[in-house]
Amino acid sequence: MVDAEIMLGTLMRDGLQITNDAAQADVVIVNTCSFIDAAQEESVDTILESAALRDARHRGQALVVSGCLPQRFRDDLPKLMPEVDAFIGIDQVAQISEIVRRALEHRAAKLGKPESKVQSPKPKVQSRLAALDAGKPEKGEVIRGTEKFGQTKTVLAPPPSTLDPRTSAPLVEVHLRPTYIPDHAAPRFRLTPRHFAYVKIAEGCNHPCSFCIIPRMRGSHRSRPQRDLVQEARQLLADGVKELNLISQDSTYYGLDLRPKRDGSIAAPDRFRAAAKSLPADATTLGSLLRELNSLPGEFWVRILYTHPAHWTDELIQTLAACPKVARYVDIPLQHIHEDMLARMRRETSQSYIVDLLRRLRAGVPGLALRTTFIVGFPGETEAHFQTLLDFIRETKFERLGVFTYSRENGTVAGRMAGQVPDKVKQRRRELAMAAQHEVAQAVAASFVGRTIKVLVEGQASARDLKAANVSSWEHGLIRTADTRNSKLGTRNYFVARGEADAPDIDGRVYVRGRLPVGEFARVKVIGHTDYDLIAEPV
Repeated sequence: MVDAEIMLGTLMRDGLQITNDAAQADVVIVNTCSFIDAAQEESVDTILESAALRDARHRGQALVVSGCLPQRFRDDLPKLMPEVDAFIGIDQVAQISEIVRRALEHRAAKLGKPESKVQSPKPKVQSRLAALDAGKPEKGEVIRGTEKFGQTKTVLAPPPSTLDPRTSAPLVEVHLRPTYIPDHAAPRFRLTPRHFAYVKIAEGCNHPCSFCIIPRMRGSHRSRPQRDLVQEARQLLADGVKELNLISQDSTYYGLDLRPKRDGSIAAPDRFRAAAKSLPADATTLGSLLRELNSLPGEFWVRILYTHPAHWTDELIQTLAACPKVARYVDIPLQHIHEDMLARMRRETSQSYIVDLLRRLRAGVPGLALRTTFIVGFPGETEAHFQTLLDFIRETKFERLGVFTYSRENGTVAGRMAGQVPDKVKQRRRELAMAAQHEVAQAVAASFVGRTIKVLVEGQASARDLKAANVSSWEHGLIRTADTRNSKLGTRNYFVARGEADAPDIDGRVYVRGRLPVGEFARVKVIGHTDYDLIAEPV
């Protein structure tokens, strides 16, 4: 999303006009994901659908494909998708205006040539991408994930493309190893509501997780300077933002790549702690960034997303507790808890370490909401391994939790592992895990009833919102109890809000019965709950 916002801002700065109607556009840009098969399939779908719409309604329209799909298949996509006029990677988002111009030239030149009416069939594209990735074990473009644990290969970015737009070959601008990170001066057209924004504090990742392709696509971890982030935060707050969501592939690693005399990997907890302790007092870390953001004037939240369990320190926990503007919320994807699975996933954390870390987090930050995600059906996961995870979910009682079935990705270590789990078994385990969390979530929601909490108001609830949240079942329950004060609730006057424990889009909501100012903070009293959401009224 942030990459797309920067592209939109750059285009608008350079005088191009944005339209929501793809049929009217001179150029369509499809910003893709290639993290897992489902995302890759959605990206391919959108590209081919855009090409079909173009051929039917606007043959002169240029088609640009950006993001992780070209980054992953830079050499192969031009052959598989001749419908596309330009492919760009991570590093080219700031050059989008020039690439749009060249894509238009390419399209105009191509229309002057006889062209095939046969569109690239989606199954052929998908199967070919899978075959290509499977045939690329440890070659030059693979940045991490080699058999040597955590090894990084040095690769060089190719020179800018010199393809002649008059030829039928599409423009390809994709650096092999991305280096781009945004700065506060980058033009940006935000796609989020005015009251919250995502702040990308770093890009790339240094972890060797066996299931993940992200380091190969996004490059090594690279942090933005703290002063630049603070300047961006000032701009966003002045623009009415009330919630800064800090994002990166590994937020807790922020700043450690900026330390002097970097030597070797510090991904493991003991090495990370040692490196963090050796930093000078004025070093840039996530803790120093949080403290400076907390000192900015105004009423707002800072929310930390995507923290790695290996990189939490006592100093960071103390900082979180001491900064009232930092939401009492931690997103800490654990992926599994059984020792065998953690080792096979190359997570660099043990079960005992994780249990102790969660204890320290809850003890150090009263009222903290913990969010995590788990993967079920990872290669080699037995029923005993899964039962250990199920017991852990019930015992730990995470306030927020998501479960994903393992997606086998070619080009990863896990993709080549023996013991791949059947899809039906994966799905059954996911359903069991989510059922266990469902009971936890209901108890967590019930614990809020009667409490007064601070919320950020999103807007008026639609009928679809209320139906999805099953608010009506709560209302009917009140009516059955003959509570006459609440018997005429209706659904016209609900507003949607989020508490500190609710990140945008991924967590629960607070449905407030009564009018509230949109985009502002409010105090509400919780008077009921559904499975995952709270029902409240203004204080």
